[in-house]
Amino acid sequence: MESNRISLKEKIAYGLGDAASSMYWKLFGMYLMFFYTDIFGMEAKVVGTMFLITRVWDSLFDPVVGVFADRIHTRWGKFRPFMLYMAIPFGIMGVLTFYTPAFGDIGKVVYAYLTYSIMMMVYSAINVPYASLLGVISPSPKVRNVLATYRMTFAYLGSFVTLLLFSPLVSYFSDGSKALTDQQQGWTMAAVVIAACSVVLFLLCFLWTRERVTNIPEQQSTLKEDIRDLVRNGPWWILLGASIMTLLFNSVRDGAALYYFKYYVQEETFGEISLFRIPFVLSGLYLSLGQVANIVGVISAAPLSNRIGKKATFVLAMGLATIGSTAFFWLGSDDLWGIFGLQVLISICAGTVFPLLWSMYADCADYSEFNTGNRATGLIFSSSSMSQKLGWALGTAVTGWLLGYFGFQANFEQSAETLKGIRMFLSLFPAIGTALSIAFICFYPLNEKKMLLISDELQTRRNNDKTGAL
Repeated sequence: MESNRISLKEKIAYGLGDAASSMYWKLFGMYLMFFYTDIFGMEAKVVGTMFLITRVWDSLFDPVVGVFADRIHTRWGKFRPFMLYMAIPFGIMGVLTFYTPAFGDIGKVVYAYLTYSIMMMVYSAINVPYASLLGVISPSPKVRNVLATYRMTFAYLGSFVTLLLFSPLVSYFSDGSKALTDQQQGWTMAAVVIAACSVVLFLLCFLWTRERVTNIPEQQSTLKEDIRDLVRNGPWWILLGASIMTLLFNSVRDGAALYYFKYYVQEETFGEISLFRIPFVLSGLYLSLGQVANIVGVISAAPLSNRIGKKATFVLAMGLATIGSTAFFWLGSDDLWGIFGLQVLISICAGTVFPLLWSMYADCADYSEFNTGNRATGLIFSSSSMSQKLGWALGTAVTGWLLGYFGFQANFEQSAETLKGIRMFLSLFPAIGTALSIAFICFYPLNEKKMLLISDELQTRRNNDKTGAL
């Protein structure tokens, strides 16, 4: 089948789309909280509340995009056109998010709310259709596993490049100055570089991919029917809960990493580390190493899940992440081998899980079509984006609130209680998320044998529909 012979070029092209979105997504997850508190000048608890409000609203916006995408028809397909038309707005809003205006405290808060809210809506408008594209490039579950692997590999490659170079870019554009105004300029210009790369990668994804799985006209459903089918999709509910807990685990670790190195490890005492004549700090190397380890996990996901199943692979990875996260709490500030070693272990586990989740959402779309006769790919995949946003919303909001609860004050020496809280952000709190994700996924019913039967039946139906239409 043509759908089972996806070219290497198209696999890479699909991966480039997530490289583009992940460049900013990782900046949001790992740098934005720090940017708002230490560069932009907002209180941590205010930032936490803003993240919760804007991301919950944005999460609700995701299904709107999914429903709209399911109902459009263009010569390029349903989902690819969004990457063409939204790439440039995506880049522009990313730059504005990392810009510090010369406003007072209230004006800055209003500006942050507006730019971040619009940024997340633009992110939804391009990322929900991009995610949905996985469900229509090929009907084969195994091909989707491979595509999901390419997607997550390039996502982490994009994140790796961004996290490795962002701090040097900030230093370059601020002329190495630690003055706040110079740092603000450095952050904005570094975001410009990331924006330009993201726009180009999204356009290449649009140009080099194809949509092959289409609905026949007689099976077009109403919005009410699509929502009813989604609500009745039991595996989707289970996957939604597991996804939120997984993103909660990841967002808390990512959002607190810079605080951990600045205030607990005190990375300034170690100085800068030069690689290829580029100066790096410990936190940048830590985050970049995590992306490399993520890629190892992504590459392992498909062969491991094809051997023991997606569900067993998920439980194994999140079980190891729970153990590693718990052990992280007992590390001292100078135990760099332990810090970096556990970062590798936990990141491999996280990298293994995320392509599984995307592939399992595609299975949920097949399951829904099998039971109802209707295929709402955009709506199903918008729920995955929604879970991602809700997980990040809860994780970053909790991080901001608890930083305030533990007495955090930006750019001051922290108390012992505050430092203990910061340590918990990279250890015990993420372990709670991984344990809960395992609890959800244990109830997931779509194993490989069942999905093979569903896939064969759906292919027979589509072939019959095409024969009848001739």
